[in-house]
Amino acid sequence: MTVDDLDFDKSGGMVTVVTQDAQTGAVLMVAHMDREAFDKTIETGEMHYRSRMRGLWHKGASSGNIQRVISLTTDCDGDAILARVTPAGPACHNGTVSCFDQPANGDALTALAALIESRVHGAETGHGYTQRLLADRNLRLKKLGEETAELVLALADDDNDRAAEEAADLLYHMMVALRAQSVTLDDVRRVLASRAE
Repeated sequence: MTVDDLDFDKSGGMVTVVTQDAQTGAVLMVAHMDREAFDKTIETGEMHYRSRMRGLWHKGASSGNIQRVISLTTDCDGDAILARVTPAGPACHNGTVSCFDQPANGDALTALAALIESRVHGAETGHGYTQRLLADRNLRLKKLGEETAELVLALADDDNDRAAEEAADLLYHMMVALRAQSVTLDDVRRVLASRAE
């Protein structure tokens, strides 16, 4: 995406920016950007906005809650941007993750991916099972095989409740095994999206 993809003239020299956490999918905030803010964002790899009150605004410059750019995508009319970012802290001036009243981690799979990621970095060490799986390749693969077999048996028995439970177990073990190989949920989503084209 380049500045030429955007139509700044349509809305008084600014485009709307919807900022989303690239990992969790949570919408963090909505702001505006002019050409200068866009150029600074591209130049630095960190989000810059234009505010009527603040002028050019480097998100997190004073608080430390910067937003590193993962991707910028324009909408079909060129007057809005979807900014996928990695936030260094809360997006909202109220100190909340998001300016919107929503679960910070989006859907259940996204929340699970975030939980697994926290275990990778040693957070919440009171729950050792995920960390044990991450540290032991043979255990990961064994559990993945066991959970697959249990799901197949539940499906063969036409046991819908058990099938849903076994599918949840399989998804958990699959996501831990993938993360241990540095494969993320976003990597899987990209493959699925490419197959849908």
